[in-house]
Amino acid sequence: MPLQESLPLIRRGAEEILREEELEKKLAEGRPLRIKAGFDPTAPDLHLGHTVLLNKLKQFQDLGHEAIFLIGDFTGMIGDPTGKNVTRKPLTREEVVENGKTYEQQIYKILDPEKTQIKFNSTWMDAMSPAELIQVAAKHTVARMLEREDFNTRYKTGQPIAIHEFLYPLIQGYDSVALKADVELGGTDQKFNLLVGRQLQESYGQKPQVVLTMPLLEGLDGVQKMSKSLGNYIGIAEPFDEMFGKIMSISDDLMWRYLELLSFTSMAEIVQWKKACEAGSNPREVKVRLGQEIVQRFHGATAARQALENFEARFKQGLIPEDLAEQVLAVPQGGYPIAALLKDLGLTASTSESNRMIQQGGVKLDGERVSDQKLLVQAGGTHIAQVGKRKIAKVRLGV
Repeated sequence: MPLQESLPLIRRGAEEILREEELEKKLAEGRPLRIKAGFDPTAPDLHLGHTVLLNKLKQFQDLGHEAIFLIGDFTGMIGDPTGKNVTRKPLTREEVVENGKTYEQQIYKILDPEKTQIKFNSTWMDAMSPAELIQVAAKHTVARMLEREDFNTRYKTGQPIAIHEFLYPLIQGYDSVALKADVELGGTDQKFNLLVGRQLQESYGQKPQVVLTMPLLEGLDGVQKMSKSLGNYIGIAEPFDEMFGKIMSISDDLMWRYLELLSFTSMAEIVQWKKACEAGSNPREVKVRLGQEIVQRFHGATAARQALENFEARFKQGLIPEDLAEQVLAVPQGGYPIAALLKDLGLTASTSESNRMIQQGGVKLDGERVSDQKLLVQAGGTHIAQVGKRKIAKVRLGV
C-alpha cells in the first residue's frame, strides 16, 4: 500500500507516534518492518482492552509487515508497577507458562497464524549470564529511571522501590534489542518502557525503534480502564450472548470510542454513521453493528446472528419499554447484593421482599431468571432488572 494510504491506517486511534518522521523513513524503505507488541501473561484471559494493541498489530500485518507477539514470561515474574504506586505481585513460572499458553490460543482470533511470530522473552533472558545483565544495567541511569512517574512519586513520598523493579523496563527494552524491532506498540502507560527500548537499541548499535502508543480502553463504566479486577470488562472468551449484551449496554458516547479502537470498519464509514446519528438516526443500530462485528470475530457469523435474535427477543418484543429511564448507582466494595439492588431501584419495598420474589422465581436480571439470593452484581455497564411482569428498572452501575 502506498505510504499516503498506509499512514492514516497506522495513525488510526494512536495516541502518539515517536517519531513519525522515522516511521515514514522506515516505511519508505519498502521492506517488511518488524512490529513488536509485548504482553505479560498476568491473567489467563484476554479482554477487549488487550485487543486494542492486537488490532493495531493486525493492521501492520495486513500492510505486509512482520507481526511479533511477545509473551513476557520472564518479565511477568518480576512484576511491573506501571500505573500503580506499589509493586505488582510477581507471578510464578508455572502461572506465566499456563497463562502464556492461553494467550497463544486466543490471539489467532485476530492475528493471522501464518504471519505471526510468537516469542517468549525467557528465550534470551534465561540464557543471559549475571555479568551480561549487569552490562545491560550499565547502559541506563538511576536518574533516568526516576523520570518514570510512578517511580518518581514513590521516591518523593518515601515509598520503597526495590532494585529488581528497575530491571523491568530494562528487560522490556532489551527485548527490542533481541528482536531487532523496527516498531514497538504499547499502551500509554508503557511509554517510558518503550522509550527505554529506543535508548538501548542505540546503545547496542541498532537503529532505534519507532514507539506507537495506543490509549487505554475504558471499560463498561466509561470511566476507568477496562479491567477484570474492576468487573468492567468484556472477555474475548465470554459466551456470545454475554458479549453482545455488554456491548449493547455501553453508552452512546463510549460506542464511538469502541468503534475507533475495536472495529475494522473504515473511519470514513464510521464518520458517516456518526453524522446520521447527529441528524436523528437511532445510535442503537450502530451499536448493533459493533456488537455483531465483535461477536463474529470471536465466535463466528452464526453466533453473531443468534446473539442479536436472542437480544431482541428479550428487549425488543414488548418486554422492555424503549423509553425506560436509566438510574445510576454506585456499587459497594465486593459487589451489589441482588436483594439490596432491587430494593434500591424501587422494585421491592425491602430486601426481605426481594429474597421472597427471588425464591418465587419472579426476578430477572438482563432477561435471565435469578435464583441465587446471594448474587453480587459487579460494576460496569447497564442492566435491566425485573420483578414480576410489570416492575422494570434500567440501572448503570458505577464504582
